[in-house]
Amino acid sequence: MKTKPLTYKQAGVDISKAEKFVKKIKKFTRITKTSKSKSEIGGFGAVFDFSRLKIKEPLLISSTDGVGTKLKIAFLANRHDTVGIDLVAMNVNDILTTGATPLFFLDYISTSKINIKVLTDIIKGISGGCRDAGCSLIGGELAEMPGFYKRGEYDLAGFCTGAVEKKQMLDKKNVGEGNVVIGLASSGLHSNGFSLVRKVFSSKEQKNLAGELLKPTRIYVKPVISLLKKVNSRHQKTIKAMAHVTGGAFYQKVLKILPQGKAINIYKGTWPVPEIFRLIEKKGHIKEKEMFGTFNMGIGFVLIAAVKDASKIIKYLTTLKVKSWVIGEVVKGKREIRIS
Repeated sequence: MKTKPLTYKQAGVDISKAEKFVKKIKKFTRITKTSKSKSEIGGFGAVFDFSRLKIKEPLLISSTDGVGTKLKIAFLANRHDTVGIDLVAMNVNDILTTGATPLFFLDYISTSKINIKVLTDIIKGISGGCRDAGCSLIGGELAEMPGFYKRGEYDLAGFCTGAVEKKQMLDKKNVGEGNVVIGLASSGLHSNGFSLVRKVFSSKEQKNLAGELLKPTRIYVKPVISLLKKVNSRHQKTIKAMAHVTGGAFYQKVLKILPQGKAINIYKGTWPVPEIFRLIEKKGHIKEKEMFGTFNMGIGFVLIAAVKDASKIIKYLTTLKVKSWVIGEVVKGKREIRIS
């Protein structure tokens, strides 16, 4: 008996469906295109024209990140329209901490089986996030990997590059004793701590709370870049340093912007903590230190500035519809974050 030849499609990989998906999403990539983006989705490599940047001494800043186990809740609730925003946010907010403007973004999606509706929802989110960050979605990769993931599951990774003028780059060397810590409001949990969240809540509870748990990570790029243009210059850094409050939260991420010989005192009660964090803390019997070391607690991004500049910074951010508060100060001492 003659054996019927096998095909790649019979092995679980449908190349024609992948091509159909790429054609379908081109409209979402086109709306993020800027004059410096020179390529169409589907090529071997993405092209971006750096010669048109109005930067004398450009430093390129890059980041790669994912969404983590927040995706498990997206699978459970069958909601995939926000995780693409999370993917962009986790990357662009990271490079923003140096003062860099995000320029372009690429995504990587791997899945057990191509589901065009689900994948289109993801790309819509990525496209929306790129528009919110002012950067171009210039490329990506879709990998269909049957047998590697559970049916209906996928993973996401993102890659972002931005640029900053060399003399305007921010880092911890600018931070000094007496500076204050300004916290910018988060939209909720953002994309960190979900392994703990999933331990606290049952599958039924996660599904019921999906609207809150799947709120997309806030993208701080446009308001913060606008603020930097207003108050910072090549010769004066009103904003001394910035931190994106993600995994490790206050004790790790805010620590990154502290030089040796300095500590930061964070004062509880100086900002409103969203109810979702109180619910997690109470239901999981989680110690307060663990909460501040895992979750953003309502503060998604941090600025360091001089005391005299704090009120004008907060006032300007308010005009951009970003709530912010003075939540702490830089003091002399062992390099650490103290929360009291």
